[in-house]
Amino acid sequence: MKKILFNDKYELAQAVLDGRKTMTRRAITCPRTFRGEWVAGFNVHIQQSDRKIVDYPCMYDADEREFDGGQILPKYKVGEVVAIAQCYRDIDQLHRNGKNAAYLELLPGLKLYPGWGNKMFVRSDLMLHHIRITDIKVERLKGISDTDCLREGIVKGQCGSKETHLSSVDTNICTWETEYSVDYLKNGKTWTMIGVPARAIDLA
Repeated sequence: MKKILFNDKYELAQAVLDGRKTMTRRAITCPRTFRGEWVAGFNVHIQQSDRKIVDYPCMYDADEREFDGGQILPKYKVGEVVAIAQCYRDIDQLHRNGKNAAYLELLPGLKLYPGWGNKMFVRSDLMLHHIRITDIKVERLKGISDTDCLREGIVKGQCGSKETHLSSVDTNICTWETEYSVDYLKNGKTWTMIGVPARAIDLA
């Protein structure tokens, strides 16, 4: 079983566990080579009738010829169940109460494991919570709708339109062309908006 990581700094993992966050985005990464040939970039095919993106991006060579079978596939598949990564420290007591045998075997010296405080190093089979991938699509991050913002875990009334109260100041502050973050003050609190590359895979 694979695991999936959510940013704890912005409480995204908790938003998933609370059921508020049902969608996540992952930037497309393009390999430098494909079958021994240099990859110059990748194409995103758009349907002219409705401007929707069709299929997965396809890599091309220096002559801008697409590779046969060169689609950039997502890390996860529809229907796949993946574990929500949490560091052992956060789930320790729950495991002890549930007497998870595999976990209890690790207890001696567990605090010395990198996974005690860093969920990048945890075992997926020891995670308590799981999600099922129900849909995958490719879209530009600029195309995110107010509804999708809410599915990303944004709390209605805190951050766009009249319906979601995501103010124009919030949505216009980023162009979403490159990765960066902007801190700004709203309602007496400091908020951080993160801009990521415009091309992104959407996992719902």
